[in-house]
Amino acid sequence: SDNQPADPGFLLPQTFMEVGDERQLEFLREWQHKVWSAGYLGMAWPKEYGGGGMDRVFQAVADQEMRRHAVPICFNVIGLGWAGPLLIDIGTEQERARYLKGILSGEDIWCQGFSEPEHGSDLGNAQTRAVRDGDEYVLNGQKTWTTLGSFARYMILLARTNPDTARKYDGLSYFLSPMDVPGIETRPIRKITGEYGFTETFFTDARIPADCLMGEEGQGWQIAMQTLQYERGAEAGAAGGLMMVRVTIDDMIEQLRDVRRDGQPVLQDPVMRDDLVRMIMEEKALALGQRRAEITPLTSDYPGSLQLSAKLRATEMTRRMRQFAITLQGAAGGLYVGDARARQGGFWQRAYFNSFSATIGGGTSQVQANIVAEHILGLPK
Repeated sequence: SDNQPADPGFLLPQTFMEVGDERQLEFLREWQHKVWSAGYLGMAWPKEYGGGGMDRVFQAVADQEMRRHAVPICFNVIGLGWAGPLLIDIGTEQERARYLKGILSGEDIWCQGFSEPEHGSDLGNAQTRAVRDGDEYVLNGQKTWTTLGSFARYMILLARTNPDTARKYDGLSYFLSPMDVPGIETRPIRKITGEYGFTETFFTDARIPADCLMGEEGQGWQIAMQTLQYERGAEAGAAGGLMMVRVTIDDMIEQLRDVRRDGQPVLQDPVMRDDLVRMIMEEKALALGQRRAEITPLTSDYPGSLQLSAKLRATEMTRRMRQFAITLQGAAGGLYVGDARARQGGFWQRAYFNSFSATIGGGTSQVQANIVAEHILGLPK
């Protein structure tokens, strides 16, 4: 507790998708820089790019302890969890040297430009165009649900470089695009919770250097799928969904001890106890599955399958648990942040509303279930 930052005097976001103003941004940027400077961020990244050069188990332990002690988030999640691992795995030396240290320090915030207004989950039908013009690409189109778009310096961008391919996927390319060039505009989207963590992003004859292309033209779909594996793993793994599930269960047990009905702790209610035990068993099964995913011989037949199914289970389970936590509060469950009568300052209500975004980002639960059924279990469409 001695190393935790002082109370900033304003509401901090629970997840990176809630960062909505400059006060939150600067507080969290400074906090991330301190965590990195202390050696607790990027512990498994190469030393030459600002990392610790250690086994990833050290990062998992550090993440768990930070989550357990409820310290502020390291908010540059798209950089830390998606763009960074992608650069380490398939980026060039020049790309790694250019981007990785800024991701870790929090100086360079990243956003994601995948979803488009007209196509929803049909990522392969993305229509934002990137046309080669000498040493530049000219971008035109629109992306939506751009988390941290108002603050980002860079975007991982999926755009169409060839509209005439037989397969729509073959016309897509992947860019590491700067956000501060003329012709790129972001507009905040207000969420049901009142926050402005998302933006729409518009490209109007925006010119970016040709070396922003990652890989070759036409490789965008494969690189995007690799990115989504990182995203789903981050949402389900020890630093993301799995640890959030564990912390949520611990917090619910404390709440069950505190809440009383008819003079008795709710924890004495056999129905509530049964629901709680079922959730604990689900969490244990999820944790064992994640451990198995790290043992290559056990997953070589279906690489990435456990991360895919774990993302589905972790995000849906977290949503159900937060709904259950609100139910425990009885009439107080209808109160929200800002109401002095709300239990824990309306923490659970806010967490519940925000839990829906995790079931959508990186592939909706319905899409995830279809992928698991068709590509892993071999079921018919």
